[in-house]
Amino acid sequence: MIIVLENKAASEILGASEAGYFNKLAAEFSLAANYQAIMHPSLPNYLALTSGTNAGITSDCKPRSCTADVRSIADEVTQTGRSWKMYAESMPTPCAAKNSGAYAVKHNPFMYYPAVTGDKAACADHVVPFRRLDQDLQSASTTPNYVFISPNMCNDTHNCPINTGDDWLSREVPKILGSQAFTTQNSLLVVTWDEGSDDDNRVATVFAGTAARKGFTSKTAYSHYSLLHTIEDVWGLTPLTDNVRKAPVMSDMLNR
Repeated sequence: MIIVLENKAASEILGASEAGYFNKLAAEFSLAANYQAIMHPSLPNYLALTSGTNAGITSDCKPRSCTADVRSIADEVTQTGRSWKMYAESMPTPCAAKNSGAYAVKHNPFMYYPAVTGDKAACADHVVPFRRLDQDLQSASTTPNYVFISPNMCNDTHNCPINTGDDWLSREVPKILGSQAFTTQNSLLVVTWDEGSDDDNRVATVFAGTAARKGFTSKTAYSHYSLLHTIEDVWGLTPLTDNVRKAPVMSDMLNR
């Protein structure tokens, strides 16, 4: 399960009083202290996290004008009999391809993959408003194996202060970690940012949950490609791209 927030450098988050809950998670579980995003702006990072490539996209273009016609983690998960969902906060309807209020489609990478959007019924089942998560967390069997969560443009720290996003995490993360999927299974929650606000593009990233090592800080150089590689490695999946294959697996942060 992955939560992606927006546009803050690691130096703005780590140790900051405005990010008290995030730093509490970092102290309790595993912190990647040398983790970098791929590039600027937002969308290429979301694509990298979910497909291992920016697919030649270097802007925050809309799905109607650009698509990423590549294989994604959704393809791998589906083909191996696992389940997945994208939960987007403030998305008005499932599979929404246009901005609406605080919902930004550029933070919903699955709307750029033709393999997802080409089947409208399947897309509506998999790309859903965030409010559906509470219902799906009611049992381990209804919680998807792979979950990608995008808070809205305020709660992701894009348009609102860091403490707004941290308050959102303090409300939502305990529900996730206390769910059956996390208390009866070996499950992992990752909280990260899409990109930094400074030149080195380093972002704060935490592994939490039963599958995360406790009280650990990794100084190994990791990236969004490493996170994707880690998911694939745990599930025995083939890396989607050379970018992913060459990125180190974040094994030191796992409880295994």
